[in-house]
Amino acid sequence: MNTLYKLLLTITLALLISIFIVFERQISPRYTQPMKSSKKDSTRLRISAKEQRWKQNELRKLSYLIQQRLHFLQNPPDCRKAKKILCTFKKTSGFGSKVHHLSFCMLMAYGSGRTLILESGEGWAYFKEGWDKCFRPFSETCLHGTGETTAFNKWPIPDGNESIQVVELPLIVKFMETNEKPVFLPWAVPEDISERLRRVHSKPHIWWIGQIITYILKPQPQTQSLIDNKTTALGFAHPIVGIHVRRTDKLVREATYHGIEEYMDHVKKYYQELEKRKAVSVRRVFLATDEVGLLYEAQNKYPDYLFVSDNNISQSANVSLRRSEESLMGIIVDLHLLARSDFLVCTCSSNICRLAYEMMQHSNLDASKKLHCVDRRYYWHGENIKLKTAKMPVYEGAENFHLHGV
Repeated sequence: MNTLYKLLLTITLALLISIFIVFERQISPRYTQPMKSSKKDSTRLRISAKEQRWKQNELRKLSYLIQQRLHFLQNPPDCRKAKKILCTFKKTSGFGSKVHHLSFCMLMAYGSGRTLILESGEGWAYFKEGWDKCFRPFSETCLHGTGETTAFNKWPIPDGNESIQVVELPLIVKFMETNEKPVFLPWAVPEDISERLRRVHSKPHIWWIGQIITYILKPQPQTQSLIDNKTTALGFAHPIVGIHVRRTDKLVREATYHGIEEYMDHVKKYYQELEKRKAVSVRRVFLATDEVGLLYEAQNKYPDYLFVSDNNISQSANVSLRRSEESLMGIIVDLHLLARSDFLVCTCSSNICRLAYEMMQHSNLDASKKLHCVDRRYYWHGENIKLKTAKMPVYEGAENFHLHGV
């Protein structure tokens, strides 16, 4: 009897302890907090995903609006009467420098309501057909820079030369020597979209320059086919980090030497952070360079990385071949693949580096943090960092244009 009593008592105590543990887990913060935290995390993720979709959609709308306005500006109803800006390539320079000169001309055109006319013949050494062989013309209806009154490097001002129909622009350095810098040059963005843009992009001025570059660098069908074919042939796939290593003549005056180790240090950091969030089977690196031996050096020093590169393009970038058609096509391919990379490591003293970063802004949600410069900060030549917004034309009626492929 005594033994039975002890057994029943033991069973009763065990049941009471079990009930107590279950009850405590239901009400104790020690056990309920992870459940609450998990719900909060799930809610935050849903909100974050929804916000990202909204931002992406808003950036897409803003991009389409700006491309509509540029198309409207570049196709005036009467080209003979339109006020124009004439842009040329009279000074010999590399492709990246030429495109940034065009961005200056286009920004001046947009801010002043003038149609941009490009005459690429003089100073375009790649081939006699000029700019339009590789890229689409800036206009469908207005391609000639003729006018009743013309002026070179004399910017129209309200109290003087506003009546000048055609203004030819020199390089921005020469322009600034004799003219006051217009308020609508970067970092300024159009005032009417500035609030919307700030909500969805952390560096609005870079997004704005990216829109200008997007309009300028619209490839002809045969150029796009070349880019697509090269992309496939090289095995370009994501995730991938793009690095652009400019050597040869750039080291003579404009830049200092940076070893491949400096670039790869930031590539490594990128992949280490990425691998905290997801599994990465291959650490890919797209290498664009004008030094032929660099691919071999990189492969030997970093065998754990897969380098995607075309040594033929590197050879065509040799100083003696740089003005050839083959070299230009190589630069264009490199530029597009750098811009398609998930992260970019390069020297911001290089026009190609800055161009790739600007192009990134059109195809990403907010690509402002997708660049590391190994020498100096990003800049736009002629920038005014104090002005963040400026009144610019809103081009009423531009929204009626339907654009294909934008």
